[in-house]
This record gives sequence, C-alpha cells and structure tokens, in this order.
Amino acid sequence: MKLYDTAQNDILELTPVDGEVFRFYCCGPTVYGPAHIGNFRTFVIQDAFRRTLEIGGVPTKHVRNLTDVDDKTIKGAIASNQDLTAYTDLWTDRFHRDCEALNCLPPHVEPSAVAHIPQQIEMIQVLIDKGHAYAAKDNSVYFKISSYEDYGKLSKLDQRELDLGKTQNERVSDADEYEKDSVSDFVLWKAYKEEDGPYHWDSQWGNGRPGWHIECSAMSLEHLGNTFDLHSGGVDLIFPHHENEIAQSKCSYGGDFARHWFHVTHLLVEGEKMAKSKGNFFTLGDLEEKGFTAAEVRFVLMGAHYRKPLNFTISSLQAAREALAKLSKAMFEMKRDYQLSDYHYEDCLATSDFGLFQTAWDVLQYDLNTQAAVGKMFAQLKRLNNLSEDDALITWKGWNALVHALGIEVPEFIEEKAIIAPSNIQDLAVQRSEAKSNKDWAKADAIRDELKSLGWEVLDTKDGFSFKKI
Repeated sequence: MKLYDTAQNDILELTPVDGEVFRFYCCGPTVYGPAHIGNFRTFVIQDAFRRTLEIGGVPTKHVRNLTDVDDKTIKGAIASNQDLTAYTDLWTDRFHRDCEALNCLPPHVEPSAVAHIPQQIEMIQVLIDKGHAYAAKDNSVYFKISSYEDYGKLSKLDQRELDLGKTQNERVSDADEYEKDSVSDFVLWKAYKEEDGPYHWDSQWGNGRPGWHIECSAMSLEHLGNTFDLHSGGVDLIFPHHENEIAQSKCSYGGDFARHWFHVTHLLVEGEKMAKSKGNFFTLGDLEEKGFTAAEVRFVLMGAHYRKPLNFTISSLQAAREALAKLSKAMFEMKRDYQLSDYHYEDCLATSDFGLFQTAWDVLQYDLNTQAAVGKMFAQLKRLNNLSEDDALITWKGWNALVHALGIEVPEFIEEKAIIAPSNIQDLAVQRSEAKSNKDWAKADAIRDELKSLGWEVLDTKDGFSFKKI
C-alpha cells in the first residue's frame, strides 16, 4: 500500500518498521460532547485505512487515545455539576456507540489521558533534565521550542514565522490550543487555577494537570515505543498539536517517533464550514433523526478523496441510499445465481485476487482513493453475468473483500414476489403491449390511463411486463 506523507510531501510505500505488524497512532476524540460528522470523516477514513491494510495481508496495531482531561472537559464537567470521570464516560460511551453504528473497528488499544498522568509527568521531567523544558514563575512547565531546531518542519513553518527572537515571557502560552500566528513555548504542565475546581494532580512542580499536547507523546511511547509506523489525525492537528508531539517525543526519548504522517482534510456542509450558528452542525444522531442510516452516512463520508474537502449534503445521503440499494440487489443476485456463500471480514484477510474488482482494489491501495474505488466497483456490476464458475468464485470473494475494506454495510435485499393481476387487468396489459408493438401510442396511453384508474400500473421489462398495485 502507498500513502501520501505530510512531512515528506510525497506518496510513499508503507512498510512495518519491524517487518511484521504495522503500528499506528490516531488522535482520538476529546470527550466533552458528541462527535460531529466532521470528526467522523477522519475516523471513518482511518478505519478504511486499517481495513485496507488488513485485507491486503498486513496485521496492524491500532492505538487511538481519549482526551478526558483538558480545558474543555473540565469546563464541561463543572458546568454540568458532574464528576469529571462520570462526565467523560458519558461522552465516551456515546462516541463508542456512534463508531459501532458507523462500522468502525475498535482500536486494539484505547488509552486515556487521565490514566497516563504518571507517564506524562515522567516525560516532562526528562525534558527538563535535557534542557528542553523549564518551570516558569507561574509554576507551570513549558517546552522551549528554541531548543529543538527541527520545530516547524511538519507544518512547514520557517524561522521567521516562529519568531524566536521574542523574549521568553512574550512567547509563553498555557492554552491547550492556539492559532498559527501565536507560536510560543507551549505548556507541558499547567499549574492549578481556581477555574479547574477539584481537578488537579500532584507533581514535583506543584498541583496541576498536563497540557493537551504531552498526553499523546506519553501514550504513544507507552503503547508503541519511540519509533512506530504512522501517526494520523485531521489536518487541523498538524499545527500545533502534531508539531508539538514531535518536539516532545524526539527531545525526551529519541527515536524516529512517527515514520509516516497521514492527515485527513476537513468537511464542509452544503458548501460552508460547519457551525451550530448556521444550522448545519450535524451529529450522527441528528442525521438518524432525519431518517438516514449510519451506513448511508459512512458511504457519504468516503465519497471524496481524503486529501480533498468533502462537501456533505442531504442530497448526497439520498444518493447514498440509492447506491446501497443497487449494491444490495447486485450482491443478492450474484449470490443467488452462482449459489455462493457469504464472506465475513475475517474470511477476507490477506485476499490476493479480486477478480473483476481488481482495479477497484488497486486504486484503494494507491493513496487510499475511496472515491475511485467505489466508482470502479459500481462500474463492474454490469459485467457479473456469464462468468465461469471459477471466475465467479474469485470475483465474489474479491468483491466481498473490497466491501469489507471500505467498511460498507450492505442492506439486506428483499426479493419482491411477482404480483398476479386479475384477468381483466392482464387482458388490458396485453392490449397495451399490442398497441405499442403496432406503434399506436395513443391507444397504449389510453389503456395505461385506464389501468391506473383501476389501481394498477404496468411495468415494462425485457421479458414483457409486470404489475404493480397502486
């Protein structure tokens, strides 16, 4: 498999550093509210990435964290008069339910920031000991970005943008998140403030809590080591979050940290940035209340290449429903006509031959082009007739493997039974057919209208006609 690398600005082949298991880290949700469809675009694409590796025969170790302590979670817990753990558990459960509904495989490891505070404290001390961090007068600890000469390479910031000539006090910020135009020494340990309420932990620098950025460095080190294969997140995390992770990780315990950087581009809704004030802010639950399924939402979220913005529209959900219905019918007919059995996800791991769907698989393997893969898959549906028994079996397994790689949940197809119309209706249908054969369109239309007045519609087929009760 080949994938675009943000740091090297090139499409590169993916190989596990240990030659066996592809180990990757994904920045997970901050559990202070329901994840929205913009968040889930990233998680669905990451899921398709993992599935594509595994279907292609590469075992994985997938680590995705939970941010359960930061400015937002503490503020939300206090505002709702809830214990922090109870508050974040509520939104973690909601996130897990939404992931399951969207057919996302659970990560192999899902560490939480609170559970790894000792590891974060240890990493901060190492950074201080090595001269990359310092305790300030406000009793917080900051990373000194001037101590790491490669700071800014991932996000392509140059030294002028970093503006390292400013004094230390001018460049200090204890905010968990900040904008590109406020590059500063960032906080590793936040000294206790009254607005934090009861949520603080003891450390050698006094009471407080970790900053946002240090958590991912500590958790990836704990579960993947100081060198692993890939790190992923939305493009909004490139700076400052991922830039800061690189600095912390390489300056503390060395190693390569992440060998490959995989970022997913943002989502628009009806051509605009999603915002509650615009009425275009959707969670999965919002869309389900409108009558759409999670499978339809997932189908739309894969509808554009991950490096291009996706314009999410209600009409695209309706189109997804039609596409899934077409896929359901085609899979049902092939399974029936060739007397084939279902292939589950585990049955498709390490599939090597995709039959008629090889081209669809190939574009998925090249920079995870989900949009092209879906297009090429549907283009092959008309070629599924008249396959040999061997070709049908290979194509069927390949098709199932491709569907599983994309994570598409195909709805059950219910075969409609032929409707037998009363004899007078059948007689009128025969007369209409004869009129059409004789190109007597006026008579054919008149009979059609008479049938409708009697509550019947005649549907023309390649073998003649069938009936539908109105």
